[in-house]
Amino acid sequence: MDNNLLKNKMDDSINFFEKELSTVRTSRANPSILDNIFVDSYGNKTPLNQLGNISVPDANMITIQVWDSSVIKSIENAIIESNLGINPQTDGQLIRLPIPKLSEERRKELAKLVSQYGEQAKIAIRNNRREFVDKIKKDEKNKELSQDEAKKSLSKIQLITDEYIGKIDKIISVKQSEILKV
Repeated sequence: MDNNLLKNKMDDSINFFEKELSTVRTSRANPSILDNIFVDSYGNKTPLNQLGNISVPDANMITIQVWDSSVIKSIENAIIESNLGINPQTDGQLIRLPIPKLSEERRKELAKLVSQYGEQAKIAIRNNRREFVDKIKKDEKNKELSQDEAKKSLSKIQLITDEYIGKIDKIISVKQSEILKV
């Protein structure tokens, strides 16, 4: 059994989970909250970050220096429709996004969302485990592995799975404390 292949698959699951978490808004300005916003421009859905320079001048503000003023209205609409709770303020070709403080209720909702993402990541980890466990059982049945080797491999898989589930729990708790911190 190839432990590295299993770890690579589980690392991919964790990376996807972390990417999802980066789009969850905390009370600090973070340009990655705009990653999932696509703007109708030039007849296509274009990622917001391809239409201007996104920067964070301070902890409560994100600015977008738009390259083409003809798409400013579309960018504003996409931000409003994204349900981030941010109202864009336009000044020429600069769009300011003041990051409002999160209410206690909204913080709790976001913490629950982080838990849901974490649960999905754990399911992905368990699916990876199941795939490798099934292969070992099949190899054992086909006499390609002895019973002892199969048992050893199965316990290794479980140890790796537990390690990655622990990593996910740690990431969840860090992100939730970041969200709940006033």
